[in-house]
Amino acid sequence: MLDIATDLNRWVEEGRDFAVATVVSVGGSAPRGPGAAMAVDGEGTVIGSVSGGCVEGAVYDLCVQALDEGEAVVERFGYSDDDAFAVGLTCGGVIEVLVAPVAVDSPDRAVFAAALTAAVRGEATALARVYRGPAELLGRPLLVTPAGAGNGTLGGHPDLDRTAVGESRALLAAGRTGEFVVSESGAHCGTAVTVLVESSQPPPRMIVFGAVDFAAALVRVGKFLGYHVTVCDARPVFATRARFPDADDIVIEWPHRYLRGTTTDARTVLCVLTHDAKFDVPLLTAALRLPVAFVGAMGSRRTHEDRNRRLRDEGVTEAELARLRSPIGLDLGARTPEETALSIAAEIVAVRQGGTGHPLTGARTPIHHDTPGGPPRADALV
Repeated sequence: MLDIATDLNRWVEEGRDFAVATVVSVGGSAPRGPGAAMAVDGEGTVIGSVSGGCVEGAVYDLCVQALDEGEAVVERFGYSDDDAFAVGLTCGGVIEVLVAPVAVDSPDRAVFAAALTAAVRGEATALARVYRGPAELLGRPLLVTPAGAGNGTLGGHPDLDRTAVGESRALLAAGRTGEFVVSESGAHCGTAVTVLVESSQPPPRMIVFGAVDFAAALVRVGKFLGYHVTVCDARPVFATRARFPDADDIVIEWPHRYLRGTTTDARTVLCVLTHDAKFDVPLLTAALRLPVAFVGAMGSRRTHEDRNRRLRDEGVTEAELARLRSPIGLDLGARTPEETALSIAAEIVAVRQGGTGHPLTGARTPIHHDTPGGPPRADALV
C-alpha cells in the first residue's frame, strides 16, 4: 500500500473510510509484484491497481465488502482454462491479495497514517502485516523504522512483534519488499505465520555529470523513473536552472570533487556525459571505486578506448574498469537527446533488474526479473 501513499495519505487527512487491497504473493508471470495496491473509499472512488486490469473488478467488490464487514480477507487469483469469463490473470500467473479495511474508527488507523506520512515525506519506513495465519491476525499493521519499531502490533505473541522488527529492518536496509515465515510465538518453527513487509525508502539518486543537451533529456527521464536527480558541472554558464528546470539539484563544482564530498549508496546511478578527459578521468577514477549501482560514460568508441587507457594510467584496475558501462546506453539507434536518454535509461533498468536488453519477441527469458535489490520505490520506486 505504500506505493500509493500520497493518495492514501490525503484520504486519511480528509477523514475518509477506505479499504486497501495489497498484492502479498505472486506465482509465475503476473503484471505487478508484492506491495502493489488498490484502494476504494466509502464513496466508491478507486486509486491504484493490483493487476493492471485483470482482476480489478473482483478486488473492488472485496474492498467494498471489507468496508461493510470490517474484516480483512485474503483472496487468490489465478488463470482458468475452463471458464472464459472467470475472474483471473490472463498472463497465466497467480497472485494473492490481502484486503483490509482502514476505517476512521479502526484501532489500527493511526499506525497506517504514520506509515503513509513517513512514506510521503521520503523517510525510510517498513510496514509489516500478517497475510497467512490466524484470522484475528490478518492485516494488523506494525510500523518499523531503521532504528526499530515505530508503533502498532501484529496482534499475536510479543515475541512475534520482536521477530518482525528484526526481519523488517533487514528488508528495509536492503530497500526490499518481501516476506518471512515464523510461528505465532515469533520462532522460526511451529505454527506458520507469513508476514509481508513493504519497504519505502527515499528516492535513489541519479547524478548527471555534464550540463549538456543530452543531460537535460536524461534529467526528465530520471525523474520519470523515480530518481532524485542532480546535475553537476564545473561551468556555471551551462549549469543553470533555466537549462535544467526538472533537476532536483544543480551543483557548480568540478565533478570529481563533488562526487568525493557527496553521499552515495548501493542504489545510486552515475551518468558521465561530459566526454572530456579533464573531467572524465578524475571523476571515473573515483566513481569506479564506489559501491554504487551504475557507472556509465558517454562518448564514441574512440573516446572510450582513449579514456580507458588514461584510466589505466591513473591506476584503475581491470576489475574496476569492468564496472564501467561505456559507451553508455543500449543500442536503440538513438540520435536525438531524447532517444539517447531513453537508451541510457533502458540500460540502467536492465542492469538494475538483471535484464538482457534483448527483444522479448522470440525470447525464452522471464519477462519479469526478481533481483535482490529490486527497483527503486517512491515509489517505487530505484
